[in-house]
Amino acid sequence: MATGLLILCTGAMTKKISEIQEAEKEYSGSFILGATTASYDLESEVIPATSPNHISKAIIFETVEKFKGKLLQVPPAHSAVKINGIRSYIKARKGQAVMPEAKEVHIKEFEITNIQMPQIDFRVVCSKGTYIRSLANDFGKELGCGAYLSALSRDRIGEYSLKNALTIEDFISQYESETRFTQSLITN
Repeated sequence: MATGLLILCTGAMTKKISEIQEAEKEYSGSFILGATTASYDLESEVIPATSPNHISKAIIFETVEKFKGKLLQVPPAHSAVKINGIRSYIKARKGQAVMPEAKEVHIKEFEITNIQMPQIDFRVVCSKGTYIRSLANDFGKELGCGAYLSALSRDRIGEYSLKNALTIEDFISQYESETRFTQSLITN
């Protein structure tokens, strides 16, 4: 479901993979208020919760402040976190009860960019390991109406930005051009 920046490392850049993975991330996307899902996103069935009609913009902006800074966050049961050596999502998909351990994350920036109830658009700058799906779920709990993630784009990883990235088509074209150039050097 997620879109946005994907970093591919080849050659000497593979030495920077750990550094890139540890870097700060920036996301944008949308939450839907008034419903939940088992996966905290659109990957599982939407379950109606409490209507958000009573929630004002002021309450939404107040609630955002509660999610800034260092906090403990429980990853979704439908995540790749390992519990006793088994990926959590494997057990969750079988209907088994799963409770991943809370982990400390840091949300440096969290802003609401648009409100068209029940949809709330956002931008988040956060540490590695932050689950935006969990942020949506926790945000909905705090508002008392439930929420799930309906759209997500990774816009930045450290110094790498989606604004400066190649599309997949451009990447393939550039790769093929460089491959043809390298092959012509070898054959000449």
